[in-house]
Amino acid sequence: MGMFCYQCQEAAKNTGCTIKGVCGKAPETSLLQDLLIFNLKGIAIYGEALYRKGELENSTGRFVAEALFSTITNANFDDERFSELIKQAVEIKKSLMEHNGSYAPLHEAATWISDDETSFTDKAQEVGVLSEQNEDIRSLKELIIYGLKGMAAYAEHAAVLGKEDPSLYGFMMEALAATTKDLPVEELVNIVLKTGEYGVTAMALLDAANTGSYGNPEMTTVNIGAGNKPGILISGHDLKDMEQLLKQTEGTGVEVYTHSEMLPANYYPAFKKYKHFHGNYGNAWWKQDKEFESFNGPILMTTNCIVPVKDSYKDRIFTTGMAGYPGVPHITPDNDGTKDFTPLIDYAKSCEPPTEIETGSIVGGFAHKQVFDLSDKIVDAVKTGSIKKFVVMSGCDGRQKGRNYYTDFAESMPEDSVILTSGCAKYRYNKLNLGDINGIPRVLDAGQCNDSYSLVLIALKLKEIMGLDDINELPIAYDIAWYEQKAVIVLLALLYLGVKGIRLGPTLPAFLSPNVVKVLVENFDIKPIGTVKDDIESIFSGVAV
Repeated sequence: MGMFCYQCQEAAKNTGCTIKGVCGKAPETSLLQDLLIFNLKGIAIYGEALYRKGELENSTGRFVAEALFSTITNANFDDERFSELIKQAVEIKKSLMEHNGSYAPLHEAATWISDDETSFTDKAQEVGVLSEQNEDIRSLKELIIYGLKGMAAYAEHAAVLGKEDPSLYGFMMEALAATTKDLPVEELVNIVLKTGEYGVTAMALLDAANTGSYGNPEMTTVNIGAGNKPGILISGHDLKDMEQLLKQTEGTGVEVYTHSEMLPANYYPAFKKYKHFHGNYGNAWWKQDKEFESFNGPILMTTNCIVPVKDSYKDRIFTTGMAGYPGVPHITPDNDGTKDFTPLIDYAKSCEPPTEIETGSIVGGFAHKQVFDLSDKIVDAVKTGSIKKFVVMSGCDGRQKGRNYYTDFAESMPEDSVILTSGCAKYRYNKLNLGDINGIPRVLDAGQCNDSYSLVLIALKLKEIMGLDDINELPIAYDIAWYEQKAVIVLLALLYLGVKGIRLGPTLPAFLSPNVVKVLVENFDIKPIGTVKDDIESIFSGVAV
């Protein structure tokens, strides 16, 4: 069967990657990821029954979450790590088989046992995405799996900070097991929406973990210029890694800079006390090949968003968590979760300071607490007509030229409108000079992709304050950019909450079959983005431009 992957927005010809991933993933890596997912389904078949009996161990659920996370686009390119994860999954299955004590016929995912790496590729050829023949059933099952991958990433970030919710692990088991069953379309659609429901749970859990550990994000002006000391650049999403790096670099003469999705770390009170926390360097993930070169110092990739590593910085990039790349040193925690970043710090001391690529600052930190503090001002601006419309432009950035749409859209919006954003999609417009409305910035950045939860809370709060019955009655439009699976769970969360009329771009997902698209259009009025002119006219009809 060979490689077939269509989980991200860059799927070749918007159909699927079959020779090599546009992301840089080799076919061998893709096959190992398929086999890992197959084994996770097997664990889930046992895990679903155990959860119902109250016997599912958190350690099993967390392994499934970590393994799902490892298969997210641009997270891990290391075949050795995937082979090890497959072996671990097989061992867990063996122990669950013994615990199960049942001889009832089970799906092959639950019974396939092998620790022979030479057999992995052959088996992977049989169990990939295309092993499901029915296009619509395949589409719905993959939509569930990609939503679970995003959910798993959020659950893992929360677990690192000591917050776990057994119901999330239980649902992952239920949903993964469902993808091995012969279920009708209607039932799969229900599981898709249930995935969205648990996506909200996962984002709420992570929000509590982040704010409980580091305080509530607050309005912050972030320096985007470079200093004159050596630096370490930290990218990805893991705030625990950020905390440990800041602590270990204190007093060393080395400064810390955030990159891409780590930008929102600048908004947390707990991190502001570190005088050597310099600010943010660079832009969205896909520009890293050039920006990592000019940074000059070591780079720490904490999660997904790593791209194939160039020789010009291969000797100074490190991975940790579920991120990985062949030949790149990997930092692992000790038993209490502590990571030793000494190799990066020692390396940084011998490096030149970052080459400055821009100067100035950007403003962010508009998570739910900060916006609630401004709610009187915002509601007053809405009631007096100073703000006519909010546009949620959350999601991911990417390489495609069509993503210029989001910059052009932001520049074309009426002056009485405000962008609500989260995720790295913001790099398309967060450095534009769009001004403010009565002191309220016209770009309100809530933070990372998972902080889309803040935007949900903000919408629900406005609905309550304005006395509306339906979230769709709010003066809020949704123009979402997607790239990978964390954007998928955000989308499913919005659908579960009943949000309608979402524009999705720059393309509709390749994994949505025409019939599944039809279901989403009929039930939720999902639509692809159009031209900037047409979408502006449609969204702002009745609003002065």
